[in-house]
Amino acid sequence: MAEGFPGAVGCTPLIRLRHLSETTGCEILGKAEFQNPGGSVKDRAALALIEDAERSGALRPGGTIVEGTAGNTGIGLALVGLSRGYRSIFIVPDNFSHEKTDLLKTLGAEVRRVPPKPYKDPDNYQHIARRTAGAIDGGWWANQFDNTANLDGHYRTTGPEIWEQTDGRVTAFVASIGSGGTLAGVSRFLKERSSSVRAVCADPYGAAMWSWFTNGNTDTDDGDSVAEGIGQGRVTKNVAASLVDDAYRIGDPVAVEVLYHLLRREGLYLGLSSAINVAGALRLARERGPGQVIVTVLCDGGARYASKLYNPAWLAEQKLTPVSEGLEFLDRLAEVPPTEAG
Repeated sequence: MAEGFPGAVGCTPLIRLRHLSETTGCEILGKAEFQNPGGSVKDRAALALIEDAERSGALRPGGTIVEGTAGNTGIGLALVGLSRGYRSIFIVPDNFSHEKTDLLKTLGAEVRRVPPKPYKDPDNYQHIARRTAGAIDGGWWANQFDNTANLDGHYRTTGPEIWEQTDGRVTAFVASIGSGGTLAGVSRFLKERSSSVRAVCADPYGAAMWSWFTNGNTDTDDGDSVAEGIGQGRVTKNVAASLVDDAYRIGDPVAVEVLYHLLRREGLYLGLSSAINVAGALRLARERGPGQVIVTVLCDGGARYASKLYNPAWLAEQKLTPVSEGLEFLDRLAEVPPTEAG
């Protein structure tokens, strides 16, 4: 029996992606983080951040949680906060899905939508969140990107779960980066258990993490992606702690093909970050050959993107209508999207 909302976070199952596993000769396993009580992997970070703040005294009874978030972290923070008696204020870029912000409002949070700005701009949503927390008596800024309680939570929970669920047979872990906490915490734990485990970053176009892990700089961030909640342009403190061996750039066209394969052949209704992760796992499987046990993250469910990713008119407008009838997309995993190919 779980003790309230916090007690239900974690211990999510691994789902074997049958068609993709049989085709590649590898075990392609998805950690079903959409089964967390708040519906995403970010429940883990939210709980870890709040518990750490409570222990340190940074967040006190009756306090206010403030965060800059694209949605899922806010949902997790709001739900943990409700279970602990905190109010929440979230600063959200206004180019993210209304499904998430509507849910935040349903949860009683105050949502302040702001124009998207680069991190170097003082009006970037993260900077606004920091200033907002500082102006409130009892305000606490969660700071998911640079607060390493985030990665510590994954080190203590997600990593050990993967190790135990695979009986120590895991050979690789693949994840995209939003704050960097999942990849950092899991990679550190798994590599402590076996130095041969490979950690791989699956990065959408428009982000700079492929450049960071491949070239040691963030200079290459060309292109764009419709994925929400991932696609980091700077080396956060959580990213800096990651132990990453490889990185792949995954274009939206092939990611959407994977997304619809997961829906139509595996019965999994997911968001685009999950598809980018699975695409990264598939690319690793094809490059390194059969026999691997590759774990990736199924971050959240598709309902939060129904107006976009599961809207045929929106997909057509974005030139992202899926066309694969089978597994033809496997030959496109390294494809450069048309706008980036020139």
